[in-house]
This record gives sequence, C-alpha cells and structure tokens, in this order.
Amino acid sequence: MSELPRIDEVHVYAIPLRSRFRGITVREGVLVRGPRGWGEFCPFAEYEDREAAHWLDTTIEQVTIGWPEPVRERIPVNCTVPAVPPDRAHSLVAGSGCRTAKVKIADHPASLPEDLARVEAVRSALGPGGAIRVDANAVWDVDTAVRHIREINRAAGGLEYVEQPCRTIEELAAVRRRVDVPIAADESIRRAEDPLRVAVAGAADIAVLKCTPLGGVRRALAVAAAAGLPCVISSALETSIGLAAQLALAGALPELDHACGLGTVNLFEGDIVAESLRPVDGYLPVPRTAPAADPDLLEKYRHPDPERTEWWIARMRRLLELRRTQS
Repeated sequence: MSELPRIDEVHVYAIPLRSRFRGITVREGVLVRGPRGWGEFCPFAEYEDREAAHWLDTTIEQVTIGWPEPVRERIPVNCTVPAVPPDRAHSLVAGSGCRTAKVKIADHPASLPEDLARVEAVRSALGPGGAIRVDANAVWDVDTAVRHIREINRAAGGLEYVEQPCRTIEELAAVRRRVDVPIAADESIRRAEDPLRVAVAGAADIAVLKCTPLGGVRRALAVAAAAGLPCVISSALETSIGLAAQLALAGALPELDHACGLGTVNLFEGDIVAESLRPVDGYLPVPRTAPAADPDLLEKYRHPDPERTEWWIARMRRLLELRRTQS
C-alpha cells in the first residue's frame, strides 16, 4: 500500500456565482497545497464517491507531479452564456472579446421559446462571423432533440455543434443520423464506467473533455487519443486554481481545432487568486503550474458554514483513504 500524498494546507471555499449555473448559485470546493503548489477538489455535491474519486486524482496530480509540457502557449476560448434572459446573454457575449459562444439551453421542459430568444441575442452580439454552440446537458429524448435542434439551428443562423443533446451513446447516434448539425459528446464520455472504452465515433463528431472528472491531464490525454475525434476542453466550473489543469490539458493536446470552454471564471463573483485566469481578446495562456491562492481571498471566501466545511473535509478524507487502500 502506498502512502497518502502530502498535503500541506486545506481550505474549503464558497464563492457566489453571477447567475444560476447547473442549478447552483454558490460554487463550493476544497483548495489544497502540496509539493508542486495548489490544487482544487470540487466535485458537485450530488456526485457519488466513484465519480468524485477521479476529481481527487486530478487534484493529486496537480499538487504532486504536475503536468506534461505544453505544445502551444495560448488557448482560444468561448464565452459561456448561462440560462439568462436575452439582454443579459447579449451583454455577456458583447463584452467577452470571444468569437465563439457556448449557450446553455433546455434548463426546464418548456424552455424552447427562451432558448430561441437567447440564441438569437447571442447571434446579434457575435455578428454573422461568430460561432455558436449549445449545451442541452442530456435532457432530451431523440425526437425532442431532433425537433429542437432544427429550430435552434435556424434561430442561430447555423450552429457549430450541439453538446450532449441526449443521455446515451445510442441516442446520440440516432440524433446524429437525423440532423445536419454536428453532435458533441460530453457526459457520455466522462461519466462512463471506463472512458477509455467508450466508442463515440459513430455517435458524435466532437469529444468534449474535462480533465477534472477524468482523473487528471495525463488520463484525459489518453481518453482523447482513444476517442479519435476532434476535442474541445471544457471547464468543470473551477476557480482559477482548478481551471489551470484544464488549460494544461488544452495546451498538451497534439491538435486543437476548436475554441475551448475555459472562460468560466467570469461566471464567479470572485476568485481565490490575485490575477484570475480570465480571457483577453478571446485567449487564455497555458500555465506551467497553477496560480497561488491569495491569503486575503482565502479568508474572504472561506466557507461560512462549519457543518458544510466539515462535510467537504470528510468527503476528501474518505476518498484519500479509499485511494490508499486500493493502491
């Protein structure tokens, strides 16, 4: 059995979001410092230990061995538009400096009119040359997906792709056969029992990868190679400390043909580092190490609820012990 990785500091944070995202208004997680600097452990609360363990693997990679060398210095990024009213969507895109926008849709069963208005506002902000991609988070059945994709594609004046319109690989394949819009797989890959064995080539045109839930940069690179598709690297809604790992993955990919979903620090009311990883003119730099936590910001965003703080620490401790017994 191997020893547990050395962790020198542990801080539980809570940072408000500017708009509701994935059903939450406050992002919570744990920041740790180890031999190679800072890392972040922030699996969403509903994730069971099997999934959350991969997030811990990413944290441990970051603070103990670091990342592979990058092959590029900067990453093109999209701006992210939550399920907000059209005027807010327009302002988010217009002020982002990005030429690609990812728009959240299908946040409730009767959302189509709102989705159409939001996408139209985004097209107005981007102009005819910008790219629009939408994310349905696997909530549609096949027939609903086909119908809604066609309508949203018209409203957008053409979509770059639709991310995870349905839950299963089989459903994605069925949708892909019936629409002209490219299909991207996200949850079908990262929430699979074994992402290295998921055959997505017949079901999707693009693989959306997040190194945080895949177990680290090195494992995500292996998943990208196994998928055999163009990849888009996306955030798991981390602070700049966790986001740095996603940028390291995007920087190490052999090929990168699409803008990545890594401009998500703009969704937070604040951050844990003094100089946040926010896009400038639609790009982010590839870091060699994660930025350091700022002591004043650690205190400002320290989780105010002692019971919730203990829940997060107990969760991480439980997974560390599980990791030790399985090594």
